Amino acid sequence: MDARIERCMRLELLKEEEVADVCLQLKEILLNEPNVCSIRAPVTVVGDIHGQFHDLLDLFRVGGFCPSTNYLFLGDFVDRGSHSVETISLLACLSVRYPRRIKLIRGNHESRQITQVYGFYSECVRKYGDAAVWKHFTDLFDFLPLAAVIDESIFCVHGGLSPSVWTIEQISLIDRFQEIPSDGAAADLLWSDPDPNREGFNPSTRGAGYTFGADVVQQFLQENGLIHVLRAHQLCMEGYQVMFDNLLSTVWSAPNYCYRCGNLASILEVDEALDFHFNVFSSAPTRRSDSKNKLRQDFFL
Repeated sequence: MDARIERCMRLELLKEEEVADVCLQLKEILLNEPNVCSIRAPVTVVGDIHGQFHDLLDLFRVGGFCPSTNYLFLGDFVDRGSHSVETISLLACLSVRYPRRIKLIRGNHESRQITQVYGFYSECVRKYGDAAVWKHFTDLFDFLPLAAVIDESIFCVHGGLSPSVWTIEQISLIDRFQEIPSDGAAADLLWSDPDPNREGFNPSTRGAGYTFGADVVQQFLQENGLIHVLRAHQLCMEGYQVMFDNLLSTVWSAPNYCYRCGNLASILEVDEALDFHFNVFSSAPTRRSDSKNKLRQDFFL
């Protein structure tokens, strides 16, 4: 596995049979993970990556390489960027090699339907000649946990909250080993967004999930004895956003998203005292050539 990690770091493609083996090993690990993982601080939390492989390497330079740093990735590893295959290959290899040091949870783009629209499927076919690698990875995505809790205090999820599940115990009962449904609790957790202007749950313009207000966050935290909701899923021009009197934070880890948005990115370092430090970074010049090959996508999911 170390040799595979080194090759991934050099942007070399793994062979299809190697991808199959890595996915099989990781599925065996994830099979024993609950829907909501328990994480111990200190840990560095990472938002959307979206196939921006060179930015992922910069992220490790900023935050420290695994296993010297513990990582929790909040999903959306693929789509949009030019190197989704290399990105998920590296993260999967690291997760097999250091299962106690790096955790991946599912984002809304870890889906067969979405990846056929936003780049990952076509990238796999282009780089491997068929869809076998895409199938290996999308089968793996069905095994990813839906959420995590840091030190029984910080609820971590890709998208947001759901009117269908108000407790961690209810989330633990969801059947996650399947394609993301079009609606219901699992879809809500991966698709929903906070809304600073409206209370309660309201329909989302994304066409999946809901928007939710400060009152919903307060009730969820109180119901579960938690202090904060930490999520990704939304582009933040400054790399992160803190809302609802510090009850909810969004972390975004893809700088210059889609190689054109000009945004900063961040990773969130949570120490043993559960203090937050957003480590902000920008897109490096070595990445600019990727913009020449970007796929034109006009909908931010």
